[in-house]
Amino acid sequence: MVMFTMAKGGVASNIPVIDMQDFPAQSGKLMDACREWGCFRVINHGISPALMGEMKVVSRSLIDLPVEIKLRNSDPVHGKGYTPLNAFSPVFEALGCYDLAAPGNLDKFFDQLCVSDPRQREIMTTYLKVTHDLGMDMGRKLLQGLGLSGDLFNGWPCQLRINKYNCTPEYVGSTGAALHTDPGFLTILQDDEIIGGLEAVRKDTGEYVPVDPMPGSLVVNLGDLAAIWSNGRLWNVKHRVQCYEGSVRLSIAFFVLGPKDGALGAPEELVDSEHPRLYKPMNFEEYRMLRIKTKCPTGLIEVLRVES
Repeated sequence: MVMFTMAKGGVASNIPVIDMQDFPAQSGKLMDACREWGCFRVINHGISPALMGEMKVVSRSLIDLPVEIKLRNSDPVHGKGYTPLNAFSPVFEALGCYDLAAPGNLDKFFDQLCVSDPRQREIMTTYLKVTHDLGMDMGRKLLQGLGLSGDLFNGWPCQLRINKYNCTPEYVGSTGAALHTDPGFLTILQDDEIIGGLEAVRKDTGEYVPVDPMPGSLVVNLGDLAAIWSNGRLWNVKHRVQCYEGSVRLSIAFFVLGPKDGALGAPEELVDSEHPRLYKPMNFEEYRMLRIKTKCPTGLIEVLRVES
């Protein structure tokens, strides 16, 4: 059975909805969503509808640039820069900016795409800052929900990706982004407010559940690193994007990846006789490259299982 949660304004959602202004009352609901779904929507998240709309307009203007300009947003590592249309995913393309907080990286992204309008730069910079703040707040709430404290994501690199699905009428019913888990810890997604297509896999039944649009909200997905770090307490949701309509679908993803240095594993507070360590610690960049090398978009964390 698909679960429907009624959000404010009478809008039905088929994944849990978390009110970010209702803590600590929502803490239990948040942790249940992280354990049983690995994805949820957030409302009252502090990012204004006006800024979200402006960010969508700027993002669309960039992803619609000529291909020869978008190709300047290149990176030798797949997924860090421009992903062009290709035989594997003939309707999907994306722009990327990796490690947003590193000095000069966002300016380099703007320069690659010839973004000379200071207002466009201001909108993107502001949006990314408030989204980063939301991610840090989410990290603190996850720690508190697990009985821990501190700033979980402090100093971790984050990544922007602007996704465009060029769905044509002939492609309706086909897959725009194949089934996968996100390799990092947490993703904050501004999905298309009109056109659906995102589908999450339920942990308990394995069925696909449509994640229907809810204007003004954001989708949060937990990735592989969340499952590794939490010793299996948090669920790394499998998801995909289907082409529901013969029109363009746009989404903006903000990835909280993993620490730059060293390996990330479960803290000692989450390991005991009843919860033995499940996964070997792993450096995020090494894990990302392992996923690319093995072409394994789901289930790769099982190779990190600690032998019992």
